[in-house]
Amino acid sequence: MKMKFKEFFCGVMLVASAMPVAAQQTKLLTAEKHNEYGLVYTLPVTALDVEVTAVKETRKAGPYYQYAKKYVGTDKVVKDDAEVWTISSVKVRPYGMPDPDAKYLMQLKPGATTYIGVDSDGMLLSINKAPVIPAAEIVPAAKADADKVGDNEYLQYVDEDFIASQSSAKQAQMLAENLMEIRESKIALTRGTAETMPTDGKQLELMLNSLTHQEAAITAAFLGNVTRETVVRNFTFVPAENEKTTLFRLSNFNGFVNADDYSGEPVYITVEITNEGALPVDAKGVEKKLPKDAVAYCVPGAADITVSFQGKTLWSKEVEIAQFGVVFGLDPQLFSDKKSPSYAVFDPSTGALKEIGSLKEEE
Repeated sequence: MKMKFKEFFCGVMLVASAMPVAAQQTKLLTAEKHNEYGLVYTLPVTALDVEVTAVKETRKAGPYYQYAKKYVGTDKVVKDDAEVWTISSVKVRPYGMPDPDAKYLMQLKPGATTYIGVDSDGMLLSINKAPVIPAAEIVPAAKADADKVGDNEYLQYVDEDFIASQSSAKQAQMLAENLMEIRESKIALTRGTAETMPTDGKQLELMLNSLTHQEAAITAAFLGNVTRETVVRNFTFVPAENEKTTLFRLSNFNGFVNADDYSGEPVYITVEITNEGALPVDAKGVEKKLPKDAVAYCVPGAADITVSFQGKTLWSKEVEIAQFGVVFGLDPQLFSDKKSPSYAVFDPSTGALKEIGSLKEEE
């Protein structure tokens, strides 16, 4: 592999996106007169799609929090408005990107039935076999609490006396009385002793749900309102060397922010090369020679990839990386042999040889 990779990619591929890497389209290339019986393909560099799931917690103080101990029986309340972001999970998926310095030509003779499978970027996926790329995982959209209570929703359940009152202590007392009435109504419905009972189970459920929501709205006026929203972001990172770099930052004011936005705390990605791919050797331990006009593929290296935040490891695993390896090749005659042609399948994320065999044995 041509090592201009670092010049091209280093410092470039730290990109945030709203969606993960999309599934690639594949196509088959055959050797014909118009392409002078030559098939052009590309080997990949390995990129990492880092999917981060965070929870945005919005805290709103209740206007009567100082009366919570007296009327609700607890002093565990939200006293100050705040927004807090926490990371709940991280997933890292390797995938292939075309290396601009790793284009190759598979030259064939007229009449050859050999074909190759490539993706939409021309990266080699297979020879003499239909290529298959796993479907991209569907990432759920951001979601918020299903039964959210509005910050001032309790005002929907008060009367004129409450509105007219200028005393917060008196308003708190009236809210507490409303809260007690709601709880008593729920108990009566549950026991079947309410003055007006629902006609069926569905109506009972609706009435209980309504009372529960009213109870939550009034309780929030004392305890405060806490809502949670799940947010998913994807970041692309291309390992180039041993390094520790800021992937993005997480801010309690703005959530996900760029790596150079110091309003947030850094989320680091660390690369430690554990294996540099080596050329295959024969039985005597001597490196094999590259076949003439070889069909190039990658012998990948590997690295420990770690994502961390505030000193805590969020994700860590050894990953095969194409750009930390070397390029070797297969004898092209394996695939053009008329009596017993072979097939090969390559890893789309590393360009490694995954499988090779005889087409006749496959039939």
